[in-house]
Amino acid sequence: MCEPRYFEVRYAINPWMDTGTPVDLPLARDQWRTLVEAYRSRGHTVETIAPVAGLPDMVFAANAALTMDGKVFGSSFHAAERRPESAAYARWFKEAGYDVHPSRSVCEGEGDLVPAGRYVLAGTGFRTHSAAHREVQEFFGRPVIGLDLVDPRFYHLDTALFFLGGEPGADEGTGESAGRRTGEGSDEGNVAYYPAAFSPGSREALRRLYPDAVIATEEDALAFGLNSVSDGRHVFVAPQAHGLIDELSRRGHVPVPVDLSEFRKAGGGIKCCTLEIR
Repeated sequence: MCEPRYFEVRYAINPWMDTGTPVDLPLARDQWRTLVEAYRSRGHTVETIAPVAGLPDMVFAANAALTMDGKVFGSSFHAAERRPESAAYARWFKEAGYDVHPSRSVCEGEGDLVPAGRYVLAGTGFRTHSAAHREVQEFFGRPVIGLDLVDPRFYHLDTALFFLGGEPGADEGTGESAGRRTGEGSDEGNVAYYPAAFSPGSREALRRLYPDAVIATEEDALAFGLNSVSDGRHVFVAPQAHGLIDELSRRGHVPVPVDLSEFRKAGGGIKCCTLEIR
């Protein structure tokens, strides 16, 4: 995660951004710290990278890379304003002992790449190019399923879908943390998504893959309810996504509402601020 020290809406590269909308920076910092504490208080480790002046969107760490099996697939940003972020994050990973493979195609990390058990779900249409999907499959050796996004409000896959993991509580008593259980080679798992964000063929693919998926309403999607992080039990979710929260609770998950309203001014939320290191 990256502290929002320099966060502001300096330019507009998605429909949520309006340079005439001021950011309440002290509030943004408080909201970000609340998310950090929410993770740590539930047993997760949070590493931080130093923010760089002039890179206001560096707070959206999820876009910087995809990490699985101890390997790092670095991003190549679509917007020129964000391209310097790639070098800053690559440097952090290299200093931490990782090898970093830079994407040759436009690719925006976990913004469009969602590990889901044995698959990687991969979005395209607005940012990440489909050629990057092939690179990811070759690099990690995991099947990649391409999904077409068609609504510019949901310009990244992580604004329209998130991986829930397996049945909540299924592995209780094993001594493993939920964060390690999900997304690490399991063939099981489920997702939550907003169907209208996807092309007809992609909707059908998701329906076949996840017949019991949590289906979000437009209201919940616009509240950035799908820009959530799940450890298999807890779901860190926008508190404004009321219907989604109710459905997650009904299915046995434990919603952890965290308000990141200031970050929605730049088209971001909980997941955008969180790069998961697997």
